[in-house]
Order: sequence, then C-alpha cells, then structure tokens
Amino acid sequence: MKTITVNASKQYNIIIDSDILSKSGELAAKAVGVCNCAVITDSNVDKLYSKTLIESLEGAGYNVSKFVFEAGEESKNANTFVDILEFLATSGLTRSDCIFALGGGVVGDIAGFAASVYLRGIRFVQIPTTLLAMVDSSVGGKTGIDLRTGKNLAGAFHQPSLVICDTSLLNTLTPEIFADGCAEVIKYGVINDIELFSLISSSIRENIDEVVASCVKNKSLIVEKDEFDNGCRQLLNLGHTIGHAVEKCSNFKISHGSAVAIGMVIVTRSAVNVGICEVSTLENIIKILKENSLPTECDFTAKELAEVALSDKKRKGNTITLAIPYNIGDTRLVKTHIGELESFIERGLDK
Repeated sequence: MKTITVNASKQYNIIIDSDILSKSGELAAKAVGVCNCAVITDSNVDKLYSKTLIESLEGAGYNVSKFVFEAGEESKNANTFVDILEFLATSGLTRSDCIFALGGGVVGDIAGFAASVYLRGIRFVQIPTTLLAMVDSSVGGKTGIDLRTGKNLAGAFHQPSLVICDTSLLNTLTPEIFADGCAEVIKYGVINDIELFSLISSSIRENIDEVVASCVKNKSLIVEKDEFDNGCRQLLNLGHTIGHAVEKCSNFKISHGSAVAIGMVIVTRSAVNVGICEVSTLENIIKILKENSLPTECDFTAKELAEVALSDKKRKGNTITLAIPYNIGDTRLVKTHIGELESFIERGLDK
C-alpha cells in the first residue's frame, strides 16, 4: 500500500493499492471519523461497486444514503448538481457529515462541487474508479460542472479529506476508457518527468501501481506550490485548452482523454513549426499516444477550435496561457494573445 500526502490548504492522504475498496470504511474512519454520509455515483459504477463500498462503510459504523445519476459527461450540469444538493438536504446531512464520490472524473467533479457549497462546505472522500480520475481529477481539489458554453466553467477549489485509489477497479474498464486515462498519464511524462515517460513507453497497465503513484506524486507537488492555479499548476493544462475545444466541437462524442491527446499533438506540432521544439519530441508523443490507442488528429478547423477555446476558463482578459512542450520533460507556460490563438492552432494542424 502506497500513501502519498498532499500538503495543500488542507493536508490529506492518497492511498494506492489493489483490492482496497472493501477496506474503505476502515480507511475513511481514520481520516474523517464515523458519521452520516452520502455516496454519490453514476448508473454504470453503481452496478459494479456501490454494494461493496456501502457494506464497508456500514461495517465501520457509517449511516449511508446513496444518490445515483445517469452516467456520462452530459450529466455534469446544473440540473444534476441541484438534484444532488436537494438530496443531501432531504437526507439530513449536517456540516459534520461527509460525501463519498465513487466513480470517474464526472462523479468526482460534481460530487466535490456539491460538497464545496452544501452548508457552505462539508468534507468529501474521493474513490476514483477510472485511470483518468486516479491520476488526475481526484487529486488537487478542482471541482465543477459544465455550462452550455463549455467545460468546467462553474466550480470551486475544495480539497478532499482522503483519496482511495483501488487499482484493481481498473480491470473492469473498457479499453476506450482505460485509454482515456493513458492520455493524462502521458501528459505528466511530457510535462516534467522523463523517467515516467520511459516507464510508460514499455507498458502502462503492467506497471499500474507505480504509474498511478508517480502521476499522483507529480500532481501533488505542483498543487502544493500553486493550489489555486495561478502559476505552475497551469502546466497540468497541457493539451487541455485545445482538448476541451475538441470535446465541445464534437458535442462530446470525442472523449476527454482522446481530446487531450489531440490537443497535446496540436500544441507540440505548433511548437515544432515555430522552431522551439524538436520534431523528435512530436514523433515520440505521437508514437506513445498511438501505442495506447489514442487519436492524434481531428477534423475541426483552427477557426472552430479557437472560437471555443476563447471561452476557456484559463483565459485572462486578452491573453490565454498555453502549456507548450519544448522537449519531453520540459513543458513551459507561454502567454498568448487571443488574436494569435487561431494561427497557433493552424500551425498545429499543418502537417
């Protein structure tokens, strides 16, 4: 069992091991104490893991209620969010109680956002069930929902009290959903970790506990330096600004991980075409993405992508900060004028 401690505005542990979902009650009791709690999950995860989690929580003395919403990014909206808040209120949860977010990134984001505003903030525990959620969205306290204009445009910073990563849960993922998480894993290697990039060049799945721990450690160190995303934490947006635009342009038919993979290729190719990145870096990124069944291109135009990207929450006035690879393990933040974004993307689409 690996334990990584995050020292943000709130200190908490991330526990990584196989077959520990059934120990969640015991682990959580040490972090938040025994209380009333609500398990928030989606319709897919509910069938697989809710019973095990609830039995573990009840065995540890928790009084448990459960809210299930329809699986999918489409549910990450204001209506579902308010439904969760109403559920918490009718369940009688108080400020000393806790939410358990059981699921992938959508569940963690919306349940965490509900925890941040219900009674002006209650505790929550993240139990991610996808690779993407384990290595990225469950760590660092970013919570939120999508608006019609774009992804994650409403939300709050609200750190969890505990994160439980049971890597055996990844065995039930479809190849497509596992690949989604691989995009985030690859992202960490490109940003600042050559050793991780080398490790995952052999196999992500065969080294899964080590991979998850390495990604979590990378993110925790960045979060500790910049919890509220004003500086170096924006490096974690590698591939995301354009990736979110790809998602939106596809009406979310292109998954988050696939969109991030495409976004990484576009920003790297643009960097190559202006002479600040070696072509070998682009080739290595494309190679590892393809080896993990991820796409590297899309059919949208630079104009379409730029229009959506300019609604991104990372925009500040007339500039938007892009994370741009200069080499594997060397990604830098570059402020870009909004008037230059379309041409930047155009260079990234130009083969």
